[in-house]
Amino acid sequence: PAPSNAQLDTLFAAAVTAPDHCGLQPWRFIVIRGNARRRLGDVFVEAYKLRDPSASAAQLENYRLKPLRAPLIIAVAANIQTGNAKVPEQEQLISAGVAAQHIQLAARALGYHSIWLTGINTHDLYVSSAMGLDFDEKLVGFIYLGSCTQTILPPERPQSAAFVSEWTQAENSHESAI
Repeated sequence: PAPSNAQLDTLFAAAVTAPDHCGLQPWRFIVIRGNARRRLGDVFVEAYKLRDPSASAAQLENYRLKPLRAPLIIAVAANIQTGNAKVPEQEQLISAGVAAQHIQLAARALGYHSIWLTGINTHDLYVSSAMGLDFDEKLVGFIYLGSCTQTILPPERPQSAAFVSEWTQAENSHESAI
């Protein structure tokens, strides 16, 4: 099953604790469940047809079924305030991405599984428009949520040390020239 409405409230309460420079609240969450998942599949098919009019019936059916892989989907969008001198667009987009990650962490704490999917539909203007997003809103991704009866092992990850370095300011740096 999918999270209950009360559990969704918990997920969204966690989401809005994401870092938010200047209190812009640059996120929007769209819950997709029940028959709305079928409609989203239809939207994915129409978008695919617009991108590739020669798409096969099998390819279209694959896109139609994507939203049915989980009982509930949360589309996460970044509501971008363009031209904000203090908070660049990239920072607003990152904030919405962190909100999405908070949803996943809270879902896991409640015993649910999730996967955050992006792909071409996340960047497709037809999909965004069909979902009612404004011009300044950008999809960050679709979080598929539900329960799982199987044990899901986390993917193997690289050793973190390979990505860590230490910066030390060298003597005679640019600072002395200022």
